[in-house]
Amino acid sequence: MDLTSIPTASTATGTDAALLRLLWLASPALPVGGFSYSEGLEAAVESARVHDEASAAEWLSQQLHASLARADLAIVALGVHAVRAGDAGRLAHLDDWVRQTRETGELRQQTEQMGKSLGDWMKSLGDDAGVRFAHHQPTNTTYPVAFAIAASGSGAPVRQIALAYAFGWAENMMQAAIKAVPLGQSAGQRILGRLAQEIPAAVDHALALREDELQSFTPMLAILSARHETQYSRLFRS
Repeated sequence: MDLTSIPTASTATGTDAALLRLLWLASPALPVGGFSYSEGLEAAVESARVHDEASAAEWLSQQLHASLARADLAIVALGVHAVRAGDAGRLAHLDDWVRQTRETGELRQQTEQMGKSLGDWMKSLGDDAGVRFAHHQPTNTTYPVAFAIAASGSGAPVRQIALAYAFGWAENMMQAAIKAVPLGQSAGQRILGRLAQEIPAAVDHALALREDELQSFTPMLAILSARHETQYSRLFRS
């Protein structure tokens, strides 16, 4: 093989760079600690509300539409608009909203820890994106806002950024279900396939919301999250 004929570098188009940045940000391998949280799923397994593939898929589907679409996905979209408009005040308001609507200590700790870790990682890159992130995040922000800041410089459309955020969430939650229920890898992939089919509609719902229409009302999720804080045996931090 003539190694000199192997391409070593190429000029990526703006579309290529935007897509690759979103894939990077949505990757479960990103060092933000998402793998260590189940967002109440482990407590749902403990209470037998989730006990097999079908119930896990239904639980995560409902969480996607009732929680993520009406809160975090909308916050990501609004956050991207705020960053691109240079509206620091609105960005801070969105961040405050996320903190105020986390109904348990575990859920708040999760969004704050993941937001800080994403910020630390972005700043460590030493590239233009890291510099822009540091400019827009003078203090630690919650994870949806941090993700919006990190993704806004990619140049990707807002809808694609929200799709990436949702798919990253789905991958992490699918892996949590595999460990907590437990399930096999094939079952996990079927769950992920269902969520992938439903994510576009959830994103469209989120993008259609005005800021005064955001809501975080998932009583059973909050109850189970609170119970998880004192659960005797746990694999996950939430």
